[in-house]
Amino acid sequence: MIAIVDYGMGNLRSVEKGFKKVGIQATVTSDPKVVDDARAVVLPGVGAFRDCIRNLTDLSLTEAVVTAINKGKPFLGICLGLQVLFSESEEFGTCRGLDIFRGKVVRFQEGLKVPHMGWNTVKIVNRPPILSEIEDNAYFYFVHSFYVVPEDRGIIATTTDYGTAFTSMVWKDNVFATQFHPEKSQELGLKVLAGFGKFVQKA
Repeated sequence: MIAIVDYGMGNLRSVEKGFKKVGIQATVTSDPKVVDDARAVVLPGVGAFRDCIRNLTDLSLTEAVVTAINKGKPFLGICLGLQVLFSESEEFGTCRGLDIFRGKVVRFQEGLKVPHMGWNTVKIVNRPPILSEIEDNAYFYFVHSFYVVPEDRGIIATTTDYGTAFTSMVWKDNVFATQFHPEKSQELGLKVLAGFGKFVQKA
């Protein structure tokens, strides 16, 4: 079973429905024990970095998420669920993240329309297994004002151009995280969720 972490932010039901459409059982939960017992963990999210970290802490979910990652469970972060994996964000002043990956979350440069919203292409730099069915430069749906800057460029799976080439997906071992929204990206997004499901089955 895949646990979709409910910390009060994000398109939880859309993610759950997406997995259901591709025949994968996923359960929305705010119970740390359910997260602990799950075979894999998904952390979606939309909103402010600081609110996400606070809510995870208040619900005693931070340790469950970090432990799942450290145990090697398949993990998928979506949008804000990608950003909070990093050391810190500059959104509304510096805020510490989960520090799974070293690096910062920064705002798009002045002069660009923010948030970056709508469809954009994803260039595959280092193809992760969950993108095995996705062609290079495929279009996915984005909604965000900040993006991640990893210290280790080796974890960058895809990039996307919006004023600059920013990291739109990272991958290391059992951890996958996308800035784009698979659950809002129609057929290709479902292929990403299905790809994660296949990875979970093999893990």
